Amino acid sequence: MNFEHQPHVTVALLSDTHGVLDEQVRSIVNDCDVVVHAGDILDPDVLRALQPRTGHVIAVRGNNDTASQWPPNTTNLLEQLPESAVLRLPGGVLAVEHGHRVLPASDRHEKLRVRHPGARLVVYGHTHMLVVDQSEPIWVVNPGAAGRVRTFGGPSCLVLSASIDYWHIEPYRFVKR
Repeated sequence: MNFEHQPHVTVALLSDTHGVLDEQVRSIVNDCDVVVHAGDILDPDVLRALQPRTGHVIAVRGNNDTASQWPPNTTNLLEQLPESAVLRLPGGVLAVEHGHRVLPASDRHEKLRVRHPGARLVVYGHTHMLVVDQSEPIWVVNPGAAGRVRTFGGPSCLVLSASIDYWHIEPYRFVKR
């Protein structure tokens, strides 16, 4: 997907909904241009509920996105989910994957940077832990869990504001309901 010629793009980054999209996260998504979901969706209704301004949603398959865990008769939708994806934005490239295949976990950020050398930002999920690592030129982030499963203090997401000259990430953590 390509938004690189836009002057400014806001991207909602989320992961690990496990079948439920928190309403507070949904309100953030509605104010963004694009949504990136880093896997463990578990129900296509979650993707249908994501309504960014442009209607563009990018999602990848997580380790729990399997035919046995998705609703009956949704296998065709599940099979359309890639293992990783790229989004071209003003000022750089965002890469996304669930991250469960990148081991050991202690080296995950370093290995994600190696796997996506052309990216400015790599988004992953799997751990349900909100992390923003801007210690290297390739940023690595995990938006945490945007559903109700293992939210570690409440559902969360990130919003990336991207322009040709400036990128900024804003974390959002909500109170558990």
